[in-house]
This record gives sequence, structure tokens and C-alpha cells, in this order.
Amino acid sequence: VLKEVNFYSGVLLLAFISFDRYLAIVYATRAATQKRHWVKFVCIGIWLFAFLFSLPVIRFREAFKLSNFSNRVCYENIGGNQTAEWRIVLRILPQVFGFLLPLTVMMICYGITTHRLYQMKNKQKKKAMKVILAVVLVFVICWLPYNIALLFDTLLRMDIITDTCSVRERIDEALLSTEILGVAHSCINPIIYAFIGQKFRNNFLKILVSRGIISKEILMRYRKGSGFSTSSGNTSTTL
Repeated sequence: VLKEVNFYSGVLLLAFISFDRYLAIVYATRAATQKRHWVKFVCIGIWLFAFLFSLPVIRFREAFKLSNFSNRVCYENIGGNQTAEWRIVLRILPQVFGFLLPLTVMMICYGITTHRLYQMKNKQKKKAMKVILAVVLVFVICWLPYNIALLFDTLLRMDIITDTCSVRERIDEALLSTEILGVAHSCINPIIYAFIGQKFRNNFLKILVSRGIISKEILMRYRKGSGFSTSSGNTSTTL
């Protein structure tokens, strides 16, 4: 359940971040960047949505002991003759809401945002575009292999692909290995913001200063060396 919740919430939060940046840059008004009270409700809604799509795991997953094997497997048991059909639905949902829909939102929002940044005469736009490009590329690299493996698994369950022991074994291995890469996205994404996003690094140093971990002189030297300015425009403030 924790894996499913984190899967949906992580990808959907990333999609809403792209929409948030789209609003902040394309509609760069003071009202759009300062009135942030609705963000908490969006985050709560995403977490509730993620938990809702994890309910089938709570309701229908059971542990089965295979014949002639000592290991147990965790599988959906919906009951009746509809188990096979519902398993297909439970495979399609992650592909639609956990990859295709967020990727579409990200591509549209970041595409329009990048076009707007090209039109702006701002020194920070190149750095902002690096963050945008890195976020999208890492998202696709981490989750595309898993969704391809998930597609083959769905085709196997729909009897479009011939079900043999070797084919099933290869698909199971592909799902396991690519899922590890997908989950690693949660670890890679913060590194992107930390090493590429200048605003992120500046705010992180400010937190360290407020906690007394580093001195204000170190923060000032960093700002002078990086040329960071709090009044450098909406692009640097947002990204």
C-alpha cells in the first residue's frame, strides 16, 4: 500500500509542479505567485487520490501458497469469474493515471513554459530550462521502461501475447527490474533540484543559517559567487 501511494502521489505531484510553474511563468503576476493558500489543498487532494487508487491493494490482495513451492505470492483475488478482467483494469489504471496523464500534463506545461522563457530577456532562463529539461528526461527515463513492461504484462493478461512459462518469467523479471528504476526516481529528482536549481540551493542554505548550522557569511559569499538576486525575476524566483 505504501508503495502504491508513493507511486501515484510522487508522479502526480510532479505533474502539478509543472502546472504550478506554468502559471508562475506564463501568467507571471504578483497575485499568481503570492497567493499560495490553495497549494495545501491540492497536495491533500493528491494524497487522497493516491490512497483511493491504492484501495484495491487493501481490499483484494491476498497471499497464496503455490503448489509444489514453499514461497507465497501476493495477488489480486476479486472472486468469481471477474478476477481476470479486474486484474487488467488494475494494470491499466497505473499506466493512465500514473504515467500517460502526468506525462501529458508535464509536456504541455513545460512546452509552453520553455517557449515563454525563450521570449524573455532574462539571464536565468538558461538555468531554468536546464531544470525543466532534466526533470522531464529523468521522469521519462525512470518510468518509461516500467510502463512498457506493464503494457506487455497487460497484453499477456488479455491473451494477446501467448502465455508461456518463459514469456511470463521474462515479463516478471522486466517488471521487477524496471520498477526499481521507477522507484529510484523519488531519489534522483531531489538531487536534480539541489544541484541544478539555484533557488533551491539558496533556500536550503537559508534554512541551514536559521538552524545555526552555517554562518550568514557563507550564505553571502555563495550569493555573490552565484550572482543570485531575489529580484531577478519570476523565472529565478520560481525555479
